Amino acid sequence: MPILSPSFDPKSVAWRRVVDPTCTAFKIDFEHCLLGYDLAAGRLDMLLRYAKGRGHCRRHRHVASTLTLVMEGEQHLLEIQPDGSIKAVTRTAGDYALAPPDALPHIECGGDDGGTVLLSMTAPDGILFEYLDDTMSNGWTLSIAQYVDAWNNGATYGLAPTAPSPP
Repeated sequence: MPILSPSFDPKSVAWRRVVDPTCTAFKIDFEHCLLGYDLAAGRLDMLLRYAKGRGHCRRHRHVASTLTLVMEGEQHLLEIQPDGSIKAVTRTAGDYALAPPDALPHIECGGDDGGTVLLSMTAPDGILFEYLDDTMSNGWTLSIAQYVDAWNNGATYGLAPTAPSPP
């Protein structure tokens, strides 16, 4: 069970920033830190930090069961309900949530001053997230192994798959 960071302290972990200027609906600007994982058990722990000014992460839904703890600032979610309506959820420092597997799709960001959350995910089948396009459909998944490989290679995780180049 590799532990990459022995601390939850946002000031002492290694952060990797993700910015996506191709998204024009909202500002994708966040950082993440892999704390540890266990491939055999289907577990991954990470920190996610939203940039100030309501930096967002990508459109997604959690396939894995996910524990969320807001460590600093705020977390705002717009959950797409089964009937198409939208439910707004706001969490502040100290708030804890536990989502079952196959959570609702949502758009997520920090507050005006950003926010930092701990995500502890359990995915018996290894799948963490399903990312969604701007119509909240056409999903692609991200597994624990893919996340760890991206981290180890310094790559960005969760990018949309690209079509092969023509011959």
